[in-house]
Amino acid sequence: MRHDALIVGGSFAGLSAAMQLARARRNVCVVDAGAPRNRFAAQSHGFFGQDGVPPLKMIADARDKLLAYPTVRFVQASVAAASVDDAGGFAATLDNGEQLSAHKLLLAFGVQDGLPDIPGVRERWGTSVLHCPYCHGYEFGGRQLGLLFAGALPPDHALLIAEWGPVTFFLNGSDALDADVRAKLQARGVTIEPGRVAGLEGPGTDLTAVRLDDGRRVPIDALYVVPRTRPASPLGEQLGCAFDEGPLGPVLRVDAMKMTTVPGVYAAGDAAMAFTNATLASADGLTAGVSLHRSLVFGG
Repeated sequence: MRHDALIVGGSFAGLSAAMQLARARRNVCVVDAGAPRNRFAAQSHGFFGQDGVPPLKMIADARDKLLAYPTVRFVQASVAAASVDDAGGFAATLDNGEQLSAHKLLLAFGVQDGLPDIPGVRERWGTSVLHCPYCHGYEFGGRQLGLLFAGALPPDHALLIAEWGPVTFFLNGSDALDADVRAKLQARGVTIEPGRVAGLEGPGTDLTAVRLDDGRRVPIDALYVVPRTRPASPLGEQLGCAFDEGPLGPVLRVDAMKMTTVPGVYAAGDAAMAFTNATLASADGLTAGVSLHRSLVFGG
């Protein structure tokens, strides 16, 4: 069967796009590997009408609602390869060997976070090691907060984190602070710690202290890390899509209608946005779904 649209990625962006196509009674296939970026978080915050709901539940509920439409197919797999086919559409090979084809292709596979190689970071990611104060800051409000300098955002990012509580800015051996930024941070009450971080401490996924390489332990309840990101799939490169360098890593270049530089290939969500957030990803998917449908109607 040749689908009207093949969507790679079934999280906030991909499911939102698929819903628009399903409601337009188009045949759409969503392929998803079941590993959304926010799977490590117990709750999602700030999403309209869904504050505090686990992100995996939000995704599961959205998928169930989508599959109520008879023209939708969902496949749990990864897309190993995709290319333009002889008919001007797209052919895709899944990691289970299945072959799919579609008139249009939407890339909504998201990104992967390049976490620093510091003991204790990975096992606490999404619980007490965080990347977004708007998503998780309220729950740690007024407690001892840390920010690990990783080079992905400017040093004055610590001023933002300080809105939620007292902050220790761990430079981790970097000398990136100039005198002006240092003065601003100190005026805001941010403690600047120049030493290298050796590891994190605390029971389970809780955080109680950051251990420095000189043996000192700094009491911390939550540590913010802003890692660089990379696309979660190589499909954009395979297809020849152009990328732009965003503040946190490469993002697929799209126009106002969410089409990439390859005709017929659309992109939405974290892989196509400079700044990422579940609400923004969902809205981005909606735009992509509507734009893709209009291209099926009007051409382009």
